Amino acid sequence: MPRTQETVLEIDLRALKHNFEYLKSRITKGAKLLVVVKAYAYGSDANQIAKYLEKLDVDYFAVAYTNEGVALRDAGITKPILVLHPQPINYKTLIERCLEPSLYNFNSFNNFLEVATNEQQQNYPIHIKFNTGLNRLGFNEIDIEAIYNKLQTTASVKVKSIFSHLAASEDLNENEFTLRQIQSFQSITELFINTFGYKPMLHLCNTSGILNYPEAHLDMVRSGIGIYGFGNSEKENKNFIPIATLKSVISQIHTIEKGETVGYNRAFKSDSDLKTATIPIGHADGIGRQYGNGKGFVTINGNPAYIVGNVCMDMIMVNVSDIDCQEGDEVIVFGKQPNASQFAERANTISYEIITAISQRIKRLIIK
Repeated sequence: MPRTQETVLEIDLRALKHNFEYLKSRITKGAKLLVVVKAYAYGSDANQIAKYLEKLDVDYFAVAYTNEGVALRDAGITKPILVLHPQPINYKTLIERCLEPSLYNFNSFNNFLEVATNEQQQNYPIHIKFNTGLNRLGFNEIDIEAIYNKLQTTASVKVKSIFSHLAASEDLNENEFTLRQIQSFQSITELFINTFGYKPMLHLCNTSGILNYPEAHLDMVRSGIGIYGFGNSEKENKNFIPIATLKSVISQIHTIEKGETVGYNRAFKSDSDLKTATIPIGHADGIGRQYGNGKGFVTINGNPAYIVGNVCMDMIMVNVSDIDCQEGDEVIVFGKQPNASQFAERANTISYEIITAISQRIKRLIIK
């Protein structure tokens, strides 16, 4: 690739294919693979990612909200799309665009049944979420009979799947808790099947569940972070390739004399002569202020350059005193090495936060 001349986020579809195929190789035979493309496909480009995965014959997509699913439909995506947290105000739009809702309590459930009935639907696919320990969203096992009784009064919907979400599948120190979640979901599914008289699709595992709990792959698994190149452990990270590389350039180099300050609030005061480089990326682009004052670093000509002073809205300044560089040189914020996890660790956070925070004003460059 030619060196960049502006701030860009490169999206490597070859890496995406590698991650997809690796995950497929780890899935129990017969289980489907759902790819989560919420939050602009974890900060990359949801339309491009989904289009490419459709060519690879992915089974399902999931998004968080209805408008994300609408955007995929507008882009021509035809695979089933599960909306994980739809709001009742959008139910009619959801039906119009053939999106499939996750219903997680009686408020969401009753509201959707009313809309589906008013829209004269027959057997519209719904997904019922159960809480097994994450304590975020979901029905409880004791609700199954009431769900069944309610569905006996209408033919407008049909349960396509039941599912839950593992809370700590990446942490093997929490193995006992995860096994209890798996057992809880098994109990729920048995009661559901016995009550309803048929077996909907069952899914429980996220990326770490795919890798660590093959016994829980069931009918389908869901991958978010793994598709984008992170395995949630040092061992598994070696099997994935980050798909996104955030690049920028040096706009200007300054010589800072001893005693001078750099940036807003004069947050950095130099105790010696040094050189700084100003780079056109800041907290409006997703590089939060927590990375300032020496915590975060970028890579210039293979060398780490630590952020000096506070992160500005559109710019950062980095220390290049010991780096042979000039204005116009390429800057790597994160990519394959160092990756987003390593960048995020410097501010005591995780890859999810930094990659999903990358502003959409940053140009996406698709590498096919």
